[in-house]
Amino acid sequence: MARKIWTVAAGLAATGLVLTGCSGSGGGNSTEGTDGDVSGDVTFVTWRTDLIQDGTFDEYAAQFHEMYPDATVTFEGITDYEGEMRTRLSTDNYGDVLGIPNSVLPDQFSDFFEPLGQTDELADTYRFLAPKSYEGVQYGLALGGNANGIVYNTDVFEQAGITALPKTEDEWLDALAKIKENTDAIPLYTNYKDGWPLSQWSGNIGAITGNPDAQNDMAHDDTPWTNDTDIYAIDSLIYDSVAARLTEEDPLTTNWEQSKVDFATGKIAAMALGSWAISQLQGAAEDNGIDPSVVGYMTFPATAPDGEQYAVVGGDYNLGINVHSDVKPAAKAWIDFLLEDSGFTDTQGMVSALLADPLPDNLAGLTDEGVQLMELNPAPAGEEALFNNIADAAQIDIWGNIYRQKLIDIARGAAPGDKQSYFDELNQRWTDAIAQVG
Repeated sequence: MARKIWTVAAGLAATGLVLTGCSGSGGGNSTEGTDGDVSGDVTFVTWRTDLIQDGTFDEYAAQFHEMYPDATVTFEGITDYEGEMRTRLSTDNYGDVLGIPNSVLPDQFSDFFEPLGQTDELADTYRFLAPKSYEGVQYGLALGGNANGIVYNTDVFEQAGITALPKTEDEWLDALAKIKENTDAIPLYTNYKDGWPLSQWSGNIGAITGNPDAQNDMAHDDTPWTNDTDIYAIDSLIYDSVAARLTEEDPLTTNWEQSKVDFATGKIAAMALGSWAISQLQGAAEDNGIDPSVVGYMTFPATAPDGEQYAVVGGDYNLGINVHSDVKPAAKAWIDFLLEDSGFTDTQGMVSALLADPLPDNLAGLTDEGVQLMELNPAPAGEEALFNNIADAAQIDIWGNIYRQKLIDIARGAAPGDKQSYFDELNQRWTDAIAQVG
């Protein structure tokens, strides 16, 4: 994958006042390693390269420096974040504040990240704590949260004659077929080449069945790629969409940055992305003189057994502090600033990690459709690492792209097999991994 690193130094003149401790409500829950003078240069390693390019992070750094005159922030933006950080974590040089990579398993958190406090105490203030908590200790705080689902171009859907959003896979395939027949748009864009967008589909685990324990249950299911499960529904829909030739003609040439423009201008009808993408797509529309209301958002096309539709709401990357950092108090202050003072989630249309903040306006489309927002339950005590350990042992990157790229290759005839044979293979690997992990 192409790798881009953008570095911006925000070193501003000091204005004289030195503050100690950490800002905001989170500071009181920080551990000893993050208490002290807020000073020094914080290196923030981020996946949001767009916010470095457009100057948003520069503005935040200036505001942070006004609050803490002896502290500055330097940014490193990485496009292939998971791939690059997997390598960086083999050294001590992975910034001071960073989004905790999905490759770090819960029982490894303390090897890489500074404890931020006790999870049960932080739960009075923050959402989305479960994924980065281990044995009651919190190692990351979500920068914000997203609903999971599918962005769609409202103009293209209207041109295709789609009058109601699909609520089953059959209705989904019918809608994509109408788009292919009645418009020039690519019905569904997989972003296969960039890879990471394929992980976005996994955010819908739980939405299909309306089960907040779906991921926990999957850790005890020997054959999860079987009809009536969430992961089966997700991967089946991807496979069937590709097999029906309702996706881009050549997935080897997809391009994420260009896809935002193509979506906004009506060349792409739908993409599976978290609601974090809405603001970026609206920006692409505005840049091309198009009304940003062209960006619609729907939940995964499925109806749960209780007759309801659900959308899973979960945290984006969790911000953690490098356990080797020399500026831990300043690093914690930067995290608190981003979550509590920067206005980040308001401008990005994300769900705030702060319980006291309301939901963003861009999720109105889900509520208008009667979709229920659901947060997944944390793993039971002692099983915090179980799901990831099983996936790792099975070599099935649920939060990556490799196994879904193979799924797409099979569906388009570029690799041997069919849907059932591949699902049988995945089930066998999962079964063996459960036995191995115990």
